[in-house]
Amino acid sequence: MSELNPYARFLDGRPLETILALTASEIATYLGAIGTEKSGIPSAPGKWSPAEIICHLADCELEFAARLRQTLAEDAPTIQPFDQDKWAATYPGISAEQALAAFSAFRTWNLLLIGRALPAAATRPVTHPERGTMTFLTLVETLAGHDLNHLGQLAKLAAA
Repeated sequence: MSELNPYARFLDGRPLETILALTASEIATYLGAIGTEKSGIPSAPGKWSPAEIICHLADCELEFAARLRQTLAEDAPTIQPFDQDKWAATYPGISAEQALAAFSAFRTWNLLLIGRALPAAATRPVTHPERGTMTFLTLVETLAGHDLNHLGQLAKLAAA
């Protein structure tokens, strides 16, 4: 069984809600540095473009929205994994700006839920078939670490 939060190593000690609240503006900053004209160009063959990374973040935000809500609404639910590469097949033609708008709306909604659920729901159990049993808080930590992982990628692309 793999670790419960494969993105834990990206967490930097800041409060999770702070990381989550700043992600959309950080994406916008990096996107501004990358530029609209370059946002659709992958950095290397087989890599996602900046726009595709942002599409992925928007998709994941939707998926985490469902996972968080399922964890609150059901007793010890099992969540479904997904194949991110199959989802990415739908990204061509979606602009970084469109993806960021979707991400921002979904994140705002998720932050409202997280703020109302924590700390009371922190220990509610949820099972990921590949990772094992975790908690609502582990989902939030995974989301924040996932953000930081992809923000790091966008920062490198913006600096290039």
